[in-house]
Amino acid sequence: MSKRDFYDILEVGKNATEAEIKKAYRKKAIQFHPDKNPDNKEAEEKFKEAAEAYEILSNAEKKQRYDQFGHAGVGGGQGGFGGGGMNMDDIFSQFGDIFGGQGGGGSPFESFFGGGGGRGGRTQQAVGSNIRIKLKLTLEDITNGVEKKIKYNKKVVAPGVNFENCTTCNGRGQVTRVQSTFLGQMQTASPCPTCRGNGKKVKNVPPGADGMGLITEKVTTTIDIPAGVADGMQLNVRGRGNEMPGGVAGDLIVLVEEVKHESLERDGNNVIYNLHVSFPQAALGTDVEVPTVSGKARIKIEAGTQSGKVLRLRGKGIPDVNGGYSTGDQLIYINVFTPNKLNNDEKTMMKQLLDAENFIPDPSKEKGFFDKMKDFFN
Repeated sequence: MSKRDFYDILEVGKNATEAEIKKAYRKKAIQFHPDKNPDNKEAEEKFKEAAEAYEILSNAEKKQRYDQFGHAGVGGGQGGFGGGGMNMDDIFSQFGDIFGGQGGGGSPFESFFGGGGGRGGRTQQAVGSNIRIKLKLTLEDITNGVEKKIKYNKKVVAPGVNFENCTTCNGRGQVTRVQSTFLGQMQTASPCPTCRGNGKKVKNVPPGADGMGLITEKVTTTIDIPAGVADGMQLNVRGRGNEMPGGVAGDLIVLVEEVKHESLERDGNNVIYNLHVSFPQAALGTDVEVPTVSGKARIKIEAGTQSGKVLRLRGKGIPDVNGGYSTGDQLIYINVFTPNKLNNDEKTMMKQLLDAENFIPDPSKEKGFFDKMKDFFN
């Protein structure tokens, strides 16, 4: 089951301020607080979910990674509050200041709203639609990180367009209605159908613009691709999507498409290379040059190397996209080549070796599977 967007959980805009994020979390936490919802497992999960969203969005560094990579940038949903990494005590301990716990004896619900407050009537800012594009990246781009210039079409507010407050919602961007239910009257809010939630409507439509005062324009933007991204990963570039009159622009969502390397293969953060050596090279030993993401490397093939042996070049793989100092390795799989055709001289030479003492297979001298695995990880 995919995780919900943290901004949706707290019901805040993508460029909400730190104070707005904190206020939104207070509202959710008070709504689903266990003291207010005893023995309610659903409310408890929502309480934890809101705490996880606040833990990420209230931290500038984590928020930046989440904005760019989504859940993958902050652990991909493994651990955290929602993943079972924190219990209720952890939440109260970490966010004690949010709950008031500074002494004074007041209830956490009172301190939550600073002794009062309420829902208020703040207008929710409308957001333009997102734009999705694909971006091809080479293995070198992915390993080193790269800056890319991207050209795409987006909706922008036409020059000279004027707006006025929407008369349907009085500029609030949302309309409310009251319904009678068996629990009493319930008030709900929804985006204004006239202005599509932005609180503004076009006063004059310039030639070539649509009913929202928007025109299509080709734009160029530069984005930084961090090292370690993977095929299929989505990068969110905030505010580079379609504009919204009177609101904020949507996002540019970049889908990473990894271009296949001519000789290297990616396996997680490791890079795989299949090296084919001749029988004489494997038997006698040799030095060979192999490709790496960063260029060439010379490696030594020990005499008597068996087909299937794996050599490791530490740190020659791909950096972890989540940061830190973790970088994969390059793994070199040795394949001893057996010729398909032999001329007469070669056949004579091979026949002479058939019964030679050192050419008779001896399984007792070969390492078993677990011994090979132990060597591989050492």
